[in-house]
Amino acid sequence: MSGLDGVGRRLAWPRPLAELAAFLRYELAAFPGRGNVTMRCVLGSAIVIVASMTLRVPELALSLIVVFFVTQANIVLTRVIALNLVIGTTCAIACTIGLYALTFDYPLLRIIVASAIFFCSTYLMRAVTKFGLVFFLVSLIVIYAQSFGDLTDNAEALVRSLLWVWSAVNYAVAVSLLINTLFLPAEPERQLRAAMQRQLATAHARLAAVLDVHAPAVRIGSLDLERGALSLQKLMRFAAMRHRYSNEDVSAMLACVTAVSRIVEAAAVLPDDAVAHGAGQIDAIRAVQVELVSLDHALGDDAQWLHWSAPERAPVSTSIPALDAMQRALSALSDAARGAAPPPPDEAAAGGAAEKAEKAEKAAARSALLEPDVFANPRYARFSLRTLLSVLICYVFYNAVNWPGIHTIMLTCLVVALPSLGASSRHGLLRISGALVGSALALFMVAFVIPRLESVTGLLLMSLPVIALGAWVSAGSERISYAGVQIMFTFALALLESFSPPSDLTEIRDRMAGILLGVGVATFIQMSMWPEGEADALRAQLASVLREIAALARVGARAMLTGPRATDSPAVAATWAKLADCETVLARVSLEPDWREGETARITLLSQTVLAQSRALLVALEAFHDEAMTDPSGGASMERAGKFQADVADALARYASQLAAEPPAATTPAPADPSRLRAAPAGAAGAAGGQALERHAQRIDAALAGLPRWSAGDRASGEFASAG
Repeated sequence: MSGLDGVGRRLAWPRPLAELAAFLRYELAAFPGRGNVTMRCVLGSAIVIVASMTLRVPELALSLIVVFFVTQANIVLTRVIALNLVIGTTCAIACTIGLYALTFDYPLLRIIVASAIFFCSTYLMRAVTKFGLVFFLVSLIVIYAQSFGDLTDNAEALVRSLLWVWSAVNYAVAVSLLINTLFLPAEPERQLRAAMQRQLATAHARLAAVLDVHAPAVRIGSLDLERGALSLQKLMRFAAMRHRYSNEDVSAMLACVTAVSRIVEAAAVLPDDAVAHGAGQIDAIRAVQVELVSLDHALGDDAQWLHWSAPERAPVSTSIPALDAMQRALSALSDAARGAAPPPPDEAAAGGAAEKAEKAEKAAARSALLEPDVFANPRYARFSLRTLLSVLICYVFYNAVNWPGIHTIMLTCLVVALPSLGASSRHGLLRISGALVGSALALFMVAFVIPRLESVTGLLLMSLPVIALGAWVSAGSERISYAGVQIMFTFALALLESFSPPSDLTEIRDRMAGILLGVGVATFIQMSMWPEGEADALRAQLASVLREIAALARVGARAMLTGPRATDSPAVAATWAKLADCETVLARVSLEPDWREGETARITLLSQTVLAQSRALLVALEAFHDEAMTDPSGGASMERAGKFQADVADALARYASQLAAEPPAATTPAPADPSRLRAAPAGAAGAAGGQALERHAQRIDAALAGLPRWSAGDRASGEFASAG
């Protein structure tokens, strides 16, 4: 047996390849809506290919990339992107034509003015909150047009080319809008309701496993809770942008999202060994299942989903705390639908003040197009100078070596110019990997497929599978989506840019060389001049999340004295969303170059550990609260549980303050001592409840103990490596 194990270890993949395979398996997996986006991209691309080839509209690759950009997850994003593309290309073409008209005979003046326009556009690209895409397009087209101004003295031909660019972009925008609006609409409200139905189905299956030990096991992890809460928040925001709901409908929608989130959270903390005992428990579980099915059917009805109400009945107390939490969530949703649950006066006043503050904040966000520090923050000017310098270096090199085929070198410098080093590194890697895949596919098609093509049908059969691959990748998360766009764009530039079969393979090589050189120059400049890392920002975000969890623990401690709270899912959902934001920033920080040996790896491992323990704390605190609220031993036990939660909140707040300090000096919190919860419960039921409460407290204590020591001068050590 040991010999076979040794053979298995020798035949195992190297760790980097295994990690890459796991990453691709996860990122390329299907999820609801991905196929819809892919289908819309393929349909739009097919129409654009036929129209451009039939009507001989140049810049087909540009039209295809517009189809990819406009085709978004729902119609709201589609229309926003389409509007920005039309405005951006119109302004960019107008600026470029004006630049040619005034400076065409004066190359040095043309470059100086183009550089000034580029600097201002990239500055506003970071400083303007709503129209960053517009200024990106202006800077992209203005600086890219300079690479063609040196190749000809025919100004009229350049202007005609620019006007064809405008036509290629805007007709592709119109085609994409038509397809996304009429044929395969993705309405955010329907997506929201479908997402809630999927989460309710998961909770229903989890309850079925409690009734029947032979039912398929369903596990809901902390990452599932995080992604589910984040998706519901985003879809609700998009739905509100799509329709003008009344205040009552908005409140009902929020109550429904809140109830579904709370139900899934309760299902996640159901013990794996929970089995219904006795007719009372079985009847209570089946009653909750019936209400879940009723809510699921209401979500599928356009007219009823905002007005669902459960039949009035007294909640049945069980010895399964998570089930009681589901009952409270359903009762709260039913009361909200009937308008029968006004909050207490102090809570109503606090809620009204918070609502007014939120409305004022939203109004200020709508009225302000610029960041508050638009003229005071030196980072914006530094970002623009870095990007302009890298572009000008590539421009000089491009002309000095007289190598027209590498004109993508200047585009690449702008494309990978992002505020942080990690984001720029990731964008550069995605651009290179996507271009490599697209170039390899193009070479294969030139060698084996194009010689056998005889009609536009064959052209579509050759192109659409590659476009579908690119669309599937681009519909994924931001960690791989740009690679899908590059696969399609590189393939289209190589094979679809002309109206005849391509014969010069050096163009594929030259474009790839331009991309590699552009990424190298841009990365070197960003690393050398005012590098912007996100490690400190990530640490501040982690500290903020820990404070949020501490605040939730204090709310739970107060609820021990005032009675069971129906739900606090809005605050919990907001905390899950912040955890998701931290995970996104961490993915970028992990790609930042190491200024000191092992520093990036140390920060990445520490941050991963804090994130993992934060998720565990959030789930464990909810389970602890639900258990304490159903503890039959009553007041004394609740008082001890409330004191325990308050101590946990204080420990988390101290750790967060130490983590946010400069320099950080966070130490692992002291044990919370769950043994205090053992005191004298009455009867067998009380003893069982006390033991369950102590088990949840031990999970909380283990999560606290897993928070790593974080000091500025430390190096990666086993102390937190094991916790991670």
